[in-house]
Amino acid sequence: MIGTKILIVDDDLNICEALRLHFESEGYEIKVANDGVEGVNYFKLYEPDLVLLDIMLPKKDGWAVCREIREVSSKPIIMVTAKGEVFDKVLGLEMGADDFVVKPFDMKELAVRIKAVLRRCNSHESQNDDEIIKFENIEISLQKYELKLKGKSVDIPPKELELLYFLASNYNRVFTRDQLLDKVWGFDYLGDSRTVDVHVKRLREKLEGVSDKWVLKTVWGVGYKFELLQ
Repeated sequence: MIGTKILIVDDDLNICEALRLHFESEGYEIKVANDGVEGVNYFKLYEPDLVLLDIMLPKKDGWAVCREIREVSSKPIIMVTAKGEVFDKVLGLEMGADDFVVKPFDMKELAVRIKAVLRRCNSHESQNDDEIIKFENIEISLQKYELKLKGKSVDIPPKELELLYFLASNYNRVFTRDQLLDKVWGFDYLGDSRTVDVHVKRLREKLEGVSDKWVLKTVWGVGYKFELLQ
């Protein structure tokens, strides 16, 4: 991870300094922003490999920062916050966050999460899979990270596309949430199965009305599948 750039966006100066000292000692390059506006500006100037993002920020909150970053980049974002309710976690995932860590956190656990997120990101970027999955009104390219619906490209976060690609390439096969976490997020993912539900919900919103030849289906009590309809 030497040379990997991390942007920390947090208004707690003590936490920022502790994070900076710890991760610089592990070889990371660290940049710190103490409010949301500065965080967005630093992201565009610094082009980090990963963002540690607090929610409760002055000038612009973490939700807005996450949204603005996702408009221009798919770089991984880990929300680091004192807000640990399920609603906050779901909202963060819906806005495109890759993971969620609640304060107070263990530095070693955070380091593991960072390495896991970066490893997943790097492994996908290094893939040389040029296969395009095609069904009626849908094309999915994992190499280009591109989704086309009715011939038009659709903006989609990387993890949503990876989940859709995996299900569509294994059409008519049912996968449990744990299996999808393993296959799409990786065996070392430390989140929970609600992550899958959130991503499926977002995919359904994009795919609604696209075709009557296939469907992203819930198999109650089991999981999900991409089903081809007769």
